[in-house]
Amino acid sequence: MPRFKGIAQRTVLSKEEMELLLSMPMEEIDSWSPVKVIIFPDTRSLYEAFARSVATLIKRNNESGKETKIILPVGPTPQYPLLAEITNKERISWKNVWTFNMDEYLDWQGRPVPEDHPMSFKGYMKKNLFNLIEQELRIPKEQAMFPDPFKPDAIDDKIEELGGVDTAYGGIGYHGHIAFNEPVDTYFIRLTPEEFKRSKTRVVTLNPDTFVVNSICGIGGNPYGLPPMAVTIGMKPILDARRIELYCDGGDLNWQLASFRIACMHPPTLDRPVTFVQEHPNPKETVAIHADARTAAPIRMAPK
Repeated sequence: MPRFKGIAQRTVLSKEEMELLLSMPMEEIDSWSPVKVIIFPDTRSLYEAFARSVATLIKRNNESGKETKIILPVGPTPQYPLLAEITNKERISWKNVWTFNMDEYLDWQGRPVPEDHPMSFKGYMKKNLFNLIEQELRIPKEQAMFPDPFKPDAIDDKIEELGGVDTAYGGIGYHGHIAFNEPVDTYFIRLTPEEFKRSKTRVVTLNPDTFVVNSICGIGGNPYGLPPMAVTIGMKPILDARRIELYCDGGDLNWQLASFRIACMHPPTLDRPVTFVQEHPNPKETVAIHADARTAAPIRMAPK
């Protein structure tokens, strides 16, 4: 498999290597990446694939008499009404499903934002997935878990009790974070990659660049409307999942193009936590990063 020379021994690429990574034709990314890369013609196809993946996993486990245990993001989001539609049409029961949402925003005092807040992930999931599923098919309330800043071990303990996660679904943040597992942005904390990869559910303060990007993408560039803190599951339950599927849909605003390519091809580095998925056992079979064609397009370093 063609990769950058000596990549296993490095966490930084040269300027020339970064230019190659950013400008590579999208058709070549999969052959360069240690994980499976799947590119869709448009975002609608991407969201449909995301919804179908979740539905197929639940159906397969239901037929085998097994529980389904999945980690879910809010970002991307349009797949959830599609998933509810598939669920209702195909009569897929969620009675034996456990969902673990990745994160939730907190106000400046570290309290969860109310469900009617426009940035509430719990409110979004209820409105656009759980409450759209017909009553007889719905997930039991206690099996749809969200990280709790006052009970940070609840999700980690439940995942361990259930024997691990089948699939961790997610998106990729601006600087390569999954959930709110952002690179540590302070002079006063030093973490090794191994410490970070074993991180558990915790309260975090958003990094400045995430604050700016999320306010642009979520609430029209109004930073005063974005909660400044969050509670997030750690990297451990994500990386320990038997399968990891990430979906990138940032093409319209062009904010996710570099993050997608770095996730696929940059050597694992603490600066871009998503790159740690490349270390998953048999990653070409157990990790898939999906993108629409616009997000996967080559990046021009300067106007021409």
